[in-house]
Amino acid sequence: MKVIIPAAGTGTRLFPHTHTKPKPMVYIAGKPIIGHILDRMIDLGPEEIILVVGYHKEQLMSYVSDNYQDIFNIRYVEQENRLGLGHSVYITREYVKDSDIMIALGDMIFKTGYLDFYQKHTENEKCAGSIGVREVEEPRKYGIVELEQNSPCIKKLEEKPENPASNLGIAGVYFIKDTDMLFGILERMINNDTRSRGEFQLTDALQEVIQQGNKLKTFEVSSWYDCGHAKSLLETNQVLLNEKENISCDHEISDSVIIHPVAIGKNVKVVNSVIGPHTSIAGGTIVESSIISDSVIGARTHISKVNLQTSIVGDDANVVGKHNSLNIGDSSTIEF
Repeated sequence: MKVIIPAAGTGTRLFPHTHTKPKPMVYIAGKPIIGHILDRMIDLGPEEIILVVGYHKEQLMSYVSDNYQDIFNIRYVEQENRLGLGHSVYITREYVKDSDIMIALGDMIFKTGYLDFYQKHTENEKCAGSIGVREVEEPRKYGIVELEQNSPCIKKLEEKPENPASNLGIAGVYFIKDTDMLFGILERMINNDTRSRGEFQLTDALQEVIQQGNKLKTFEVSSWYDCGHAKSLLETNQVLLNEKENISCDHEISDSVIIHPVAIGKNVKVVNSVIGPHTSIAGGTIVESSIISDSVIGARTHISKVNLQTSIVGDDANVVGKHNSLNIGDSSTIEF
């Protein structure tokens, strides 16, 4: 089985952090998002990982090659025109050939590993593929699956429907056995320019698989961590830090307090500060006379004389405050 990871998008919901890097390279809980995803694929042992790159591709390719080339057989495919998830999958066709595939989105981190999903997929006998699903609170924001009555088989898939037929959201992991059929459908969609919301939707192609009389089934995904926007990124950082032992590399701590769980990268210098809980600091950063909690701090950044909570600071930033001197009389209220 081969794995396709679409990771070519611009990540507009994470601007300004994705102005200078692709979304999978945004740092949380000790490493970029793509690192957490690939870590969870090690037990799966895929034949090949096909990483679809585009926006700021050099950063992504460099990180993956440096850290995972000895673990996986990795191929990079460039999506020059970002025309949607369906198009992203389609451009891998000549490398997939007749292999089974798993499609895993490049901005979703799952609590369990992908081997668990593969085992659930293999239990779905006599089907063309399996799709991970989970009940969601706002189904209009997701691809939605409607099941046949009293059956695990999918009746209909729809991308962000106005009137959702269910609350089963597509969780961002797919297994496909008949890849020739899927690529054939995607090719017709592209040749006929049948776009939805300006893109070629994988959901539409999978719906066509069903309409041709093939069975697609589901498996349950207990929890996922969406890294698509700032609020969910901080929530994911907190969850991942809670699950791991404290992540620390070679760093310098002086006259400071560290409240775990935290992730502190290489060559970080912390002076006269309080760090944590739930704080990730990437390599080469300097923190002085500051308090930082529930935050993600990028690489080679300088933080001085500030109190940061639920904050995201990018790479090579400079955040400097100033100390206040107060002379406050009785019965006063001061708010900063």
